[in-house]
Formats: sequence, structure tokens, C-alpha cells
Amino acid sequence: MNKTELVDAIAADCDISKASAQRALDSLIENIVKTVTKGGTVQLVGFGSFGSGKRAARTGRNPRTGEAIKIAAAKTVKFSAGKAFKDAVNKVKK
Repeated sequence: MNKTELVDAIAADCDISKASAQRALDSLIENIVKTVTKGGTVQLVGFGSFGSGKRAARTGRNPRTGEAIKIAAAKTVKFSAGKAFKDAVNKVKK
């Protein structure tokens, strides 16, 4: 499912226009990005949590030449699925 299909599904489920669904989805994404960028976490009970983490500097290898290269430390985005989400994914279909 891509973003357009998701907007269509939200509009149908909530009986709202596609434009309203698009604005709501864009707002959700924008607010998650703002919060995680500032170092906060967004917890959606039953779905999961978005947060940031740190990746340490390390030495890697250039796959073409085999030469050692330094990879700088970086911030990363983390998502941890909630229990209800995990249970729904792992539910055995009969």
C-alpha cells in the first residue's frame, strides 16, 4: 500500500473527503518527524513507538576496493511495534 492508497482507505473508513484524509495523514507524519527530530518519542498505544537513537562511529570497507573507510556517527530513527500490532501480524489464520 502506498500513500495514495492509504489516503483513499482513510477517507473511505472515516467517511471524509480524500483532501481531508490527506491533510490528516500529512499532519500525523509531520508531527511525528518534528517530535523525533527534537529527541522525543511518539507512543501510539497498540501500534508502536517512534524515537531516535545513536549509531556510533565505526570502520567499514569499500566493497569495490576493500579499502577501510571511516563511517561517522549518526542519529537514527527507531520504531518499536506495540503488542497489539505484533499480535495482529502473528495471528494464525484459520
